[in-house]
Amino acid sequence: MSVGSRLRDDLHAVRRHDPAARGALEIVLAYSGMHAVWAHRLTSRLWRTTVPGSRFAARLLSQVVRSVTGVEIHPAATLGERVVIDHGMGVVIGETAVVGDDVLIYHGVTLGGRRPGVSGRRHPQIDAGVVIGAGAAVLGPITVGAGSAIGANAVVTRDVPPGSVVTGVPGVARPRA
Repeated sequence: MSVGSRLRDDLHAVRRHDPAARGALEIVLAYSGMHAVWAHRLTSRLWRTTVPGSRFAARLLSQVVRSVTGVEIHPAATLGERVVIDHGMGVVIGETAVVGDDVLIYHGVTLGGRRPGVSGRRHPQIDAGVVIGAGAAVLGPITVGAGSAIGANAVVTRDVPPGSVVTGVPGVARPRA
């Protein structure tokens, strides 16, 4: 996919999810969540190269982006196409997190680990078409199935079947109506 078509896809995704988005120029200049996703594409590419010092550069750049946007995405995290981070502030996406295509993430969301010092996959996998409400915490090496919705401030520590709605602390999944 060309850079231009990817940019157009991103802009359309924001317009689709945010009725307040008035146009492409506003999104390009004023949407910190989009800036964080675009920067992640660069830091992720740096992280995956074999050039000496590239991982350090990727981490350093990701921290600069965090200070500017309020969104922290580890360079090793995997983001799919058309991921939208709405409002952005306070979003944290951990190192081994995998976020699928067409995922909408609201502010204050954490895709984090549960236990420090564990090697391997420590963060969640979010399948395609998931919506994660403001302040939700999705923790540990779990999978949130495609088309699910995580309610605001839910704490999710168990796998979520596709097409579910999760609410509460701890999060309880039920079929999406």
